[in-house]
Amino acid sequence: MSTSMPTPAQVAHRATEVLDAILADEEFAVFEAATLEYSSDWQCFTGFPVIERWNLDCDKGPLFTEGLRALALKAAVADLTGDERLAEVLVAVPVDEMTHAMIAQPQLFARIAARTGFQLIHQTDQEHTDYTEGDFTHRAYRLAWGEPPARYWLPKDEVDRRVGILTERYASIGMDRAGREHAIDFPA
Repeated sequence: MSTSMPTPAQVAHRATEVLDAILADEEFAVFEAATLEYSSDWQCFTGFPVIERWNLDCDKGPLFTEGLRALALKAAVADLTGDERLAEVLVAVPVDEMTHAMIAQPQLFARIAARTGFQLIHQTDQEHTDYTEGDFTHRAYRLAWGEPPARYWLPKDEVDRRVGILTERYASIGMDRAGREHAIDFPA
């Protein structure tokens, strides 16, 4: 294994193999259903809501596809390098949020990973959500599946701008720190 980054073309090739294997797995349909059912527990105030006119019912399916692709890219880098840190490639914030919903199905996803021979890479303290058009992730993605949907693959500077707008709106209704605290009393 190499401890230097493989080329985007190498990653794209391996990522498509990983994704095809996941999609063909005997438990994939159960995994997909469980992940999308988990949607009632999605409460992040600065992940999915940065998507313009975010709608859970309309967006969860396409985001599921994007989350799978992001994890396939990470798995490809891990496979080609043996380095988990290098495998934490840059991912857009909404796509990263979907990977969290997938990882919330640990037994299913671990069985799929074991059967299909890929390493699930995602560790919050090592993740990088500073995706930018033209970066390594973008180039590898384009080679694997074409242009990523701009609705979900938002560049970091645009995510930051939108989080600023959300933070102001949340504050206007008493939700501070972008929804991470409030001073609302709940009378009995």
